[in-house]
Amino acid sequence: MIEVSITTVWNFKYRNLKEEDMPRRKAAVKRERIADYKFKDLLAGQFISYLLQRGKKSRAESIFYDAVEILAKKSGQPGMNVVKKAVDNVHPILEVKPRRVGGATYQVPVEVAPDRSIALALKWIIGYSKEKSEHSMAEKLAAELLAASKNEGSSIKKREDTHKMAEANKAFAHFRW
Repeated sequence: MIEVSITTVWNFKYRNLKEEDMPRRKAAVKRERIADYKFKDLLAGQFISYLLQRGKKSRAESIFYDAVEILAKKSGQPGMNVVKKAVDNVHPILEVKPRRVGGATYQVPVEVAPDRSIALALKWIIGYSKEKSEHSMAEKLAAELLAASKNEGSSIKKREDTHKMAEANKAFAHFRW
């Protein structure tokens, strides 16, 4: 005999759910983002977390804060304003996701969720700043952020390529799930 929990029975009986409507696992719990200690800003805290390698948070913080100081000197504006503008310029609106239909795999354009959009922007900025040829990571990060705030640089090109791919595959938008 199959054992059925009370919550499962309640879900079927009162919410009119079928078994295929129920998730396979529990929904992932969103963790609360933590602001950094210097600027008290959530974006800065998230940026530092993405810079983090091997648990060396103080090193990631010093890289980020040095980059913000360099930005303030080069641009003449507050450094965090330049960082926010750069992230706003880089974050994508559309992306493509593979969808398998009838044996063929289509690249289906979908809108990017706001949290994922910011996460992609931070990954792209940090990734392309690592490829630059300046001396320290703080200088590389500052150069990429300054270029992104002016709608230039590799991370902006990545966003444009992502949007172009979504535009090219908009014929498959009806396969969206």
